[in-house]
Formats: sequence, C-alpha cells, structure tokens
Amino acid sequence: MNKWLADLHVHTLLSPCAEIEMTPHHIVMKAAESGVNLLAITDHNASANIVAAIDAGQCYGVKVLPGMEVQCKEEAHIIVLFDNLEQMECWQQIVDKKMLPLRNDPVRFGSQFIVDADDKFVAEEHRMLLASLQLEADEIIDYCNNLGGICIAAHIDRPSYSLLGQLGFLTEAMALAAVEISPIGIQELTKKCLKPLVGGLPYLTSSDAHRMTEFLAGPKTAFYLKEPTIAEMKLALRGEKGRSCLPGCFIKR
Repeated sequence: MNKWLADLHVHTLLSPCAEIEMTPHHIVMKAAESGVNLLAITDHNASANIVAAIDAGQCYGVKVLPGMEVQCKEEAHIIVLFDNLEQMECWQQIVDKKMLPLRNDPVRFGSQFIVDADDKFVAEEHRMLLASLQLEADEIIDYCNNLGGICIAAHIDRPSYSLLGQLGFLTEAMALAAVEISPIGIQELTKKCLKPLVGGLPYLTSSDAHRMTEFLAGPKTAFYLKEPTIAEMKLALRGEKGRSCLPGCFIKR
C-alpha cells in the first residue's frame, strides 16, 4: 500500500472567511513542500477554484480531490468528496438550485474570489456562500452517495455548525462515511467520548484551514491505499482489504 498524507478540508479565497493568501497554487505548493500529497479543496457551497487546484496539483505531484463544505438546512456542515470534476459539476448544479437568492456582503463576511492555477484573478462570486441550502442533511448525503461520492460530518466536536451539535446523535442509517474531529478537539481521538453518539463511524482529522498557518499546523490523516480514489478511501475507512487510515497526523518540521 502507498501512504497518502491527506488534508480533506481546506478552504481557498473563494470562501469568504478565508484569507487572500489561500490561493489554489499557494496551497498546493505548500502541501508539496510539506509532504502532504492528498488534498481536498472544500469551499463553502462552491467549487469554482477546484480546477485551478487540480491543475496546480498536476505540476507539484499532489492529488487534489473535488470537494465542498456544504451547509444543510439544519445549519450544520458536511464535507462532500468526489473522484472527478464531472461528479462535482453535477453536485454544483444541485447546490445552485438549492441556494437562497442572497447577495454576499464583502465588508461583513469577506470577499469571494475565483482565480486560475497561476493565482490570477478570474472573477468575484457575488452570491452569499455562507448560508444554508434548502436541503436537509439526509438529502445531501443521499445525493452525494448516489453521485459516487462520500460524506463526512464536519467538526462534530464543535457545538456550532456540526451535525452532532444540531441533531444530538448520528446513526448508520445516515450513510455518512466518517466524522471529522476539529483541530481544537484533537484529544477526542484518545478520549473517544463522542463515539457512542456517532454510530461507530471512523474519525478523520483535517485542518479546516482558512489561512496558511492553520494548514501547516493543522492535523492530517494518513491513508494507506493502492491509489487515492473514493473507492479506496471507503475501504480504508472500513479497514478492509489491507487499506487503513490513521487520524491525528501532523506535518514534520
């Protein structure tokens, strides 16, 4: 098996809460320098900077998965990941139809910029991305799974914007692939206080980076796979056929 040091929750400057330094090229370059060879770009309800990240990844030898951090009707965040851009395009069409017709306030929330693989400005997204979709959590998970992706409940150890915080418990019937432990709750990996509430789902750790210091310092997950695909990751999360994953890893400095 090959080792893939993964960060599956990273924001670019398309997310209004992310710093301007979080351009696709800069993220991928720093990932390559730091030994992170598997990334997912997961902007809020948007995917317009993923192509630039994938292009940069091909130059630096970093595998970039199309992803998104979706806010469901229950005001909780879910990470969706796919293998390819075709799946993401189908998913983005669903998201676009279920977004509220709100306009972003850059002064209050921050600007939302789209750039190319060389970090050159392409456009500004004027729709408000920091808003709930008109989709419940179960609907998001079903849509994503039917497209061939996987869903991860984001930062479940946090009281706000987490499925566990909003619902009180998670079940196998929700068809989530895993739950994410945030950088501030990393001790949960050993304490496992939340395990009874998450239906036995495996833990993952990612940086949820909105600035470069968070990306470099934040936790990663080591995956042991034949290749970095959604199918292989599913096996690793279940610990099947020699695949495995280890949360709570950090960049060596």
